Amino acid sequence: MVEQEQKILSQAEALFMRVGIKSITMQDLSRELGISKKTLYQYVENKADLVLKIIFNHCQSEIEEVKKITADSKNAIDEMLEIARFGIEQITAISPTAIYDIKKYYRKSWEILEKLHQEHFYDVIVKNFKRGVEEGLYRDDFDVDIVAKLYVAQTFLLVEETIFPLRKYERRKLMNEFIKYHLYGIVSPKGKKQLEKYLAKE
Repeated sequence: MVEQEQKILSQAEALFMRVGIKSITMQDLSRELGISKKTLYQYVENKADLVLKIIFNHCQSEIEEVKKITADSKNAIDEMLEIARFGIEQITAISPTAIYDIKKYYRKSWEILEKLHQEHFYDVIVKNFKRGVEEGLYRDDFDVDIVAKLYVAQTFLLVEETIFPLRKYERRKLMNEFIKYHLYGIVSPKGKKQLEKYLAKE
């Protein structure tokens, strides 16, 4: 990706995630980016195309970051906690308005996000489960496929305003409670000791 296009996508993403998408016009965006609308339209066809490119770019960045976390992690529990921390950073950076706008007005982009979680993160979680079982940190008596799908589905609930409105639930606390709830459900006695060591340091 050319440098200028990457700069446009990064700055537009930061603006959209902070204040929402629907209320921002392409004129507003070009002014914010310090470029003309003509220049902006050299890189995107319209706002829907811009949102789609931002989501695709964001998803690729997430995939690469998770790969690094997996490669650098000490064990399955460490990996899961680091992925959760990364997840916290991601969801706290997005305004509820931006999530609402994507779901309602940019369905194609929302479907890409859903597909990423349902496919890529499902695979990541399955591999983590198998790793944890091999390391003796997770129990070996749960259905990996079912629990992985439950995990992925539940992550979407954390940003669902009708269930966890931001005015009442702080997202960092939500994610922390979710990951503890998840890990305590699958760790072995050995894994429980390791998990509590990690949590004691936080």
